[in-house]
Formats: sequence, C-alpha cells, structure tokens
Amino acid sequence: MPSMLYNKYMNIRENVPISTLTTMRLGGAARYVIDIDKVEDLSQAYAFAKEKNLPVYVLGNGSNIIGRDGGFNGVILVCKLTGMGILREEKDEAVQLYSYSGELLDDFVTYGTEMGYSGMEALSAIPGTVGAAPVQNVGAYGQDISQSLVEVEVFDTETGEIKTLPKDQLELSYRHSIFNHGELVGRYFITKVVVELHKGHLTPPFYNSLQAYIDEHSIIDFSPDSIRQCVRAVRESKLPDPELIASSGSFFKNVYLSPEEAAGAEAAGIPVWDGGKVPSGWLIEHAGLKGQEFHGMRVSDKAALVLINESAKSYADLAAARAEIIKIVKDKFGFTLEQEPMELGDE
Repeated sequence: MPSMLYNKYMNIRENVPISTLTTMRLGGAARYVIDIDKVEDLSQAYAFAKEKNLPVYVLGNGSNIIGRDGGFNGVILVCKLTGMGILREEKDEAVQLYSYSGELLDDFVTYGTEMGYSGMEALSAIPGTVGAAPVQNVGAYGQDISQSLVEVEVFDTETGEIKTLPKDQLELSYRHSIFNHGELVGRYFITKVVVELHKGHLTPPFYNSLQAYIDEHSIIDFSPDSIRQCVRAVRESKLPDPELIASSGSFFKNVYLSPEEAAGAEAAGIPVWDGGKVPSGWLIEHAGLKGQEFHGMRVSDKAALVLINESAKSYADLAAARAEIIKIVKDKFGFTLEQEPMELGDE
C-alpha cells in the first residue's frame, strides 16, 4: 500500500522534537509521530513503520521518558485511546473497572475512589497514562498497580490480533514487567487495562510523609477518597507539576538490599523500609544535594528524588548531572543509584 494512503487516514507528523512530547523537555527530533486515537489505527500505524523499515516506540504523555540528543529515527506512536467504565460489579463488595490506555492514571484512580472502592487510592496524582502503569508497575505509599490489576488488553504487533494477557503473565515486580524487560519488549501495544477494587479502606500506619500529613491534619477518615485527597496534597507539596515545570517526577529508583546489607545499613543509621528498601531521596538529601544544581539540572529543594530541568539544553547536560549525583551518593554511602525514567532516542 503506498505511503500516501496512510496519510489519508492518519495524522503522520515528521521531524517532531522529542522535547515537545516529554515533560523533561529534552531530546532531538523523531522521524515520524502518529497519534493513535482508535484501536483500529494500530494495524495501519505498524504497517507504516514496517514499510519504512523503522522501529516503533509507544508513548503516553511522556512523563517518565527522557529524550536523547540524537533524536529517534523511527516512528513514535502517541497513545490517545480514551474511555473508562464498569466491567462488572459484585454485590457492592468488589468492582472490575476498565480504562483505555490513553486516559490519565489519576483520572482512573479518581473514578474508582469516588465510587468508594479501595485498591488504587495511593496512586493518586502520579503523572502518566493508564497504559504506562503496568509497564513500570507504578506504585506509591505501599500500593502498586499489580495489587489491583486483573488483565491488560493488547495489540500483538506480530500477529495483528487483539489479545488479553492476565496479570500472572506480566512478570510484575518493582518497576519491572514484560513490557520493559526481556524478549517481549516492543511486541505489545497496551490498549486497555482492567483492575479489581474492593470496598474497605487502608489502615495506618502509612508511609512517613503520608502519615505525617494525616497526623498534622488530625485525619481519622481513611476512606478511599479521603486517602486520595491526602496523597494528592502530599504529592503536590513536594512534586512539581510537569505541565508547568520541566521534570519527570521521581528520577532515581529506590535501592533494594539483601537482608545482610539491610542490617548493615540500619546499623549505620540509614533508614530501611519493608525489610530491604532504602529511599533514594533520603540518600540524596543526606549527601547534601537537595537544592543543588548540576549542569542546568536542579535537585528539588522539596523532594530530593526529583530532578528539575531549569536550564539544561541537552541530554548530555542531564547525563553529566546524573553522573555527578550518582558519584557523590556512592562515595558517601556506598550505594549506586539507578535512573527510573526510560530513555528514547539514538545515541
């Protein structure tokens, strides 16, 4: 099929700066960008990329992606699939909800919690789309999407079919899934996500910053919607709005230790959560880096886990800043930080 027929049905843009598609606002030009507004668009979009012999990269709202200076000689598919609703409700005790992958995760969380169901309320105000949630197994304040996820609907790029993958096939763990690790990376385009939520509520004690907010405001209502409001308040007090300030949210992963390493860390006065997790934000702050600027990237003075692009013009600037921060933390504590956002583009 000639390329001009694709243009008749799809909005194909050329030479689009990745910096305009991501919230860190860095990155060179992508060869092609196609908005996916309907599931039916996917067959033609992948056929277009195959005809051009170009790789494909799937993007949501770009809040967890860092663009590289070399740009991307390929096709970026921007997911804009929308819609959500009730799949099944069971005697007011549990509910299965679906959302298309282009919806904002926070909107989906709000939808469930306002119905009085628990299971995603701690994920409130996490930037990003619903489709990105299973890719990174996003989580916060003791919840992650794997705890409520039932299945995902995907477009199989090898067969051209729409398939359903149950949760137990997704290999979900901390910031890990089949979508970002292993031989299946790039095979599936997530079109829809199904979760199951339940009546009830979370119980204290909560994670430190959330518990501190609850104590400070004497909150005794732990209903899903109340916790959602608390989480939003805590996150908004610490994390910059990526629509207003160039950032990709939490920049470094937490550090996971063996039981022996965890015991040693605790003996040295380093906080260890859940038996083996050291908060990277604590390490960065106690290395004296909070509020410090490196190559145009500033460590947030409100949340040390966040890097803000104040004046960096290139991925090279970010890479230099990242290297300095990692070295300082390594020299002081002996732990090597790892970047959380994924990267897009050519070297």
